[in-house]
Amino acid sequence: MEPIVTVGLDGSPESVAAARWAADEAERRKLTLHLLHAWPMLVPEPTSIPSEIDQNYWAKRLVHTMRAELQARHPGLSIVGDLVADDAQDALLRAASESELTVLGSRGLELVESYFLGDISTPVVARAGRPVVLVRAETHKAGPPPAPGTTGGVVVALKLHGPCDDLLEFAFESAAARASTLRAVHAQSLPVHAHVPWGVDHEVSEEITRDLQKQLSQALRTWRERFPVVEVADSIGLESPARAVVRAAESAELLVVGRRKHRPALTSRLGPVAQAAVHHARCPLAVVPHD
Repeated sequence: MEPIVTVGLDGSPESVAAARWAADEAERRKLTLHLLHAWPMLVPEPTSIPSEIDQNYWAKRLVHTMRAELQARHPGLSIVGDLVADDAQDALLRAASESELTVLGSRGLELVESYFLGDISTPVVARAGRPVVLVRAETHKAGPPPAPGTTGGVVVALKLHGPCDDLLEFAFESAAARASTLRAVHAQSLPVHAHVPWGVDHEVSEEITRDLQKQLSQALRTWRERFPVVEVADSIGLESPARAVVRAAESAELLVVGRRKHRPALTSRLGPVAQAAVHHARCPLAVVPHD
């Protein structure tokens, strides 16, 4: 099967923004774009039936209209449309397992609001075995992609303890495809012994910062060599990792965070940084599963 970028369509402003972003990304990566609309109430396709009594008319129109718009903006892009009579979450997870990248619209809501409004982006992100990108309606405007160097580049959130190769590979490939900079961000709260009655012990904080900077440089070294065209900046923060990452993404073109595939039982499938990014980051967010 040829490599594809899949985007879920449901007619919402968020899914339209996601489809436009996905088309840009598929063109950058030279991949086929797959437009997927899933709805359990789709009826079997008849051999011949007038459009005025076709129960699938609006579903077909949704995919056809989006495909026509994207094809006009990307004449050389291969685009395929697909209607699936299935639960949207199940269909998207199945498609994600066969796609290089899956793109979904996101409301960026709190968990309770997402539940009552039927938002499926979070459960798909939490269970997909391959990278998923969430796009908000206001983050993508119709028109050509921005020129290189005119955006805030790609931001990747790193934990320095544990594997991060899948995360860094995706982040470097994304930055290279955009001819943009990559900013690697690591943050952690200060330990108890760094606090003194009058504030923070600067000698301790500086020592911690130097140690973390060394670890971050080591984690990036191999990837800098593999992607010499990517300009890389790194950032160490002694604060809440979630807060630091969301702030770093304020002017970014894309934020990349990781998600462990296998988390302990009775814990959230998304870690605190990924959850904060899903609900608060304004730019497109890529969640990359890793071991």
